[in-house]
Amino acid sequence: MKHFILFFSTILLFLGCSKESYTTFSNMPDTKLIKSNFQKLPNWDDEEYSNALNSFIESCKTSKTKKIYGDLCVKAAAATDAKEFLTTYFIPYKISSADASQDGLLTGYYEPELKGSLTKKEPYIYPIYKTPKDLVVVDLTQQYPELKGYRLRGKLQGNKLVPYYDRENANANTLDAEVLCYTDSKIDLFFLEVQGSGRVTFENGETIFIGYDNQNGYPYSSIGRYLADIGAIPLQEVSLQSIKRWLEENPSKIDEVLNYNKSMVFFRQKEQSATGSLGVTLTPKRSIAVDRKYIPLGTMLYLSAKTDEVDFNHIVMAQDTGGAIKGSVRADIFLGYGEEAKERAGKLKAPLKLWILLPKEESL
Repeated sequence: MKHFILFFSTILLFLGCSKESYTTFSNMPDTKLIKSNFQKLPNWDDEEYSNALNSFIESCKTSKTKKIYGDLCVKAAAATDAKEFLTTYFIPYKISSADASQDGLLTGYYEPELKGSLTKKEPYIYPIYKTPKDLVVVDLTQQYPELKGYRLRGKLQGNKLVPYYDRENANANTLDAEVLCYTDSKIDLFFLEVQGSGRVTFENGETIFIGYDNQNGYPYSSIGRYLADIGAIPLQEVSLQSIKRWLEENPSKIDEVLNYNKSMVFFRQKEQSATGSLGVTLTPKRSIAVDRKYIPLGTMLYLSAKTDEVDFNHIVMAQDTGGAIKGSVRADIFLGYGEEAKERAGKLKAPLKLWILLPKEESL
């Protein structure tokens, strides 16, 4: 128990929380928490508490969630009243961004399905690569503890480590990498990389699951923002659907636009459908991707986002990350698999409010 209390104190510091109602922490200057309560959470009384608790229990199978919540993972499995358990053992803290604004951005993602072939043949000519054999990943933590979580990626050129191929050069060269399979659409392959995982169905009806394994070391750059900057699509109309439509209508520009994002993702075959960085199967509307510089993986949060099209007010679990997810009040919510999920995810952009649910000290 003493170890759990010590860790809880550490996680409060990590998140920028103390006994004061509003504070920052020097190691994370852009993360601010404001102590709140459940009755201040939008639509809290309409929450499906049992589903929320089940998501927490599922996440408790991972070491990261167990490390944060300790004995509460054990108590959750035995809880008979989900709402009572949540309100008894947790306190919500509202997350504020660096400029003290409490509104952020919610977007959505989904598990795409591509058509594919194990052999290269028309129209299946675009390779889905495994991690290249010559990709070198350097963990800087041992020599530079302040860079914990950062990785340096490149390839050896003589006795020097140089940047790995960016997207344009990777497509122009033969990578030293095995090919999982081939697909029929360069555009769909790009969006598979953005989503991070998906499934590929072959002509014989067989389906395989694939997921993120590594990337080439370049930061993610938004092609939607690029298309807006060049006047191709108004910024307010940028979505997965509008980007794909523009690319299909301008085939001579496909490479130029896709290569704007130098980041390239490599995949591995998986035994199950979409799983996130935390290692658990993602649950539609209950799993989100976060920026772990601000929000630790494995934490439980309450999310509120409302537009004319969507109204999300749910407990969610931080179970994934993504190159485009930057900032403290920023989340990407997993919406599932299929065309409906794709349609909703592609269009979702909503103002976001986030609360992190942490254990009550007095419950320890």
